Amino acid sequence: MTRFFPLFAALAASLTLSSPLAAQDHPAGLHIMDPYARAAGVGKSGAVFMAIHNNIDQDDRLIDVRADVAKRVELHTHKDMGDGVMKMMHVPEGFAVPAGEMHELARGGDHVMLMGLTADLKNGDTFPLTLIFEKAGEIVVDVPVDNDRKPEAGMQMQHNHGMQSGG
Repeated sequence: MTRFFPLFAALAASLTLSSPLAAQDHPAGLHIMDPYARAAGVGKSGAVFMAIHNNIDQDDRLIDVRADVAKRVELHTHKDMGDGVMKMMHVPEGFAVPAGEMHELARGGDHVMLMGLTADLKNGDTFPLTLIFEKAGEIVVDVPVDNDRKPEAGMQMQHNHGMQSGG
């Protein structure tokens, strides 16, 4: 039985490392953590969330994003319009990822918006998403779909982001 233990340990480690929650590293020093998407159905909208950690001593900026699963893919955020209403809007300048810090793309804040979905994204599906950085260049991330995922604990704003058509 002891000769099977190393095989079992190796198998367990490989399953852990291939988990959708595993981080995806890039040689340029960016660490993409816990990407996931939520979607409403073909022709409708969806959104992608993740955390981007910049492990080097140089600032970078996420300036664009691409995916074949939607007609339009944009970087978006929410802005308080001053009357208690949050408006979702495109952020053409992208998101800064300061040296040694993390930028979170989360529900209720900055995110990737998928508009005009060309496929029905169901739980367990994955699709490639290309993140385009000012300095690091292009990073392709495999994004799992998790339509049942609840907002992370501690989030003050909750909404049904990505469950409406339009932007």
